[in-house]
Amino acid sequence: MAPVAMRLAAQSLSDAQPVPFWLEDPGKPGALPALTRTEKCDLLVVGGGYSGLWTALLAKERDPSRDVVLIEGREVGWAASGRNGGFCAASLTHGFGNGLARWPGELPKLEELGERNLDSIEAAVARYSLDCDFERTGEIDVATEPHQVEELHEVYAEIERLGLADGLELLDGDAVRAEVDSPTFLGGLWDRRGVAMLNPAKLAWGLKRACQDLGVRIYENTPGLDLVSVGAGMGVRTPYGRVLARRVALGTNVFPSLVKRVRAYTVPVYDYALMTEPLSPEQLAAVGWKNRQGLGDSANQFHYFRITADNRILWGGYDAIYRFGGKVSAEMDHRPETYLKLAEHFFRCFPQLEGLRFSHAWGGAIDTCSRFSAFFGTAYQGKVAYAAGFTGLGVGATRFGGDVMLDLLAGERTERTELEMVRSKPLPFPPEPIAWAGIGITKWSLARADEHGGRRNLWLKAMDRLGLGFDS
Repeated sequence: MAPVAMRLAAQSLSDAQPVPFWLEDPGKPGALPALTRTEKCDLLVVGGGYSGLWTALLAKERDPSRDVVLIEGREVGWAASGRNGGFCAASLTHGFGNGLARWPGELPKLEELGERNLDSIEAAVARYSLDCDFERTGEIDVATEPHQVEELHEVYAEIERLGLADGLELLDGDAVRAEVDSPTFLGGLWDRRGVAMLNPAKLAWGLKRACQDLGVRIYENTPGLDLVSVGAGMGVRTPYGRVLARRVALGTNVFPSLVKRVRAYTVPVYDYALMTEPLSPEQLAAVGWKNRQGLGDSANQFHYFRITADNRILWGGYDAIYRFGGKVSAEMDHRPETYLKLAEHFFRCFPQLEGLRFSHAWGGAIDTCSRFSAFFGTAYQGKVAYAAGFTGLGVGATRFGGDVMLDLLAGERTERTELEMVRSKPLPFPPEPIAWAGIGITKWSLARADEHGGRRNLWLKAMDRLGLGFDS
């Protein structure tokens, strides 16, 4: 980083609060009491992020008489569900390219199910009056290098061939800069309906309220400590009590699964984001952004960015940090060297906003798996179901995951449970130090590919053939 750029980046961060912007909201609901006794229920949901909340809500929608308990180790929405960028995507496969590479035969069905899932989220926002700034504005994948323009055209041609291009529009450099003005933008692919922007913490808090209104009993500051079979049901011990349930749905995602054999399938990767102060009318005019789409560039080490309801810009991504041993810890929630890097990249993208300052800077852990999209399964003779590995795409896909878990717990054959995506598993990550070394080599290789016209080296080609990867 050049000295001048470093100085400007540092100045822009001087007042940034090291807390997630979304969670620092005066409307945040108070914590509910912890469980201090033995509870009995039909369904226990472990985890108070999107995965658990959607599962509990859907369970009550399917059967209002079902007795549902949800336990959360801290407070609802405090982890990834309250720290993400607020991109709610229809894709269940982490984008078209990843889906085509892994499930080419069923990709049209997966795309249809993803679109229906996003429609259902939009309907739930209206039905339950979820005040979460939901805007179905779509997202533009932006090319900032010539080879990325070619890649976007190739992807669009393949989407057209499969008859899935409805709502998609290729943009040349002038067209994409007419939407959002940056000298770095060379082209784009706009998915007009497949992504919504929202306030992620408000969505979690709204789902919490909706669950309570339907009769779900929620206990916060109540981690599940272990899982044991108890007669025809299951038991989960908590610090001050326990829950006995006929069935259990695990929505713990990045945190160690209560089904130990599942743990090898995910690793925690830390992602970081900045939030600017609100833009003035003059600053807004300088960048355009009248249609308020989400944006993401097309590099391997990519940035995602969007505009908020009060006209701030969230700017995140690029660095994806894996810590040796794969532990989740609060000390990893902040990384000043990444904040500096992100700030410098921001002003490279939007030089017309020089002088704008960042109000918040934060990070959090994402559960990634080797296929970049969620996997599912059961344990304890079908009495326990789990969904994990959403790899940063959980705002929307977790609702689909909740439906899958409920299908599996019911022993039902549905269009979801018949999917190869649902029936298969990703390759597990190897033990340390192999995992740490492999992820490090992969990150280095992805950066090299970005610097060399997208050309993938032998390591990346080998990872592609093995079905292993690391999403930056």
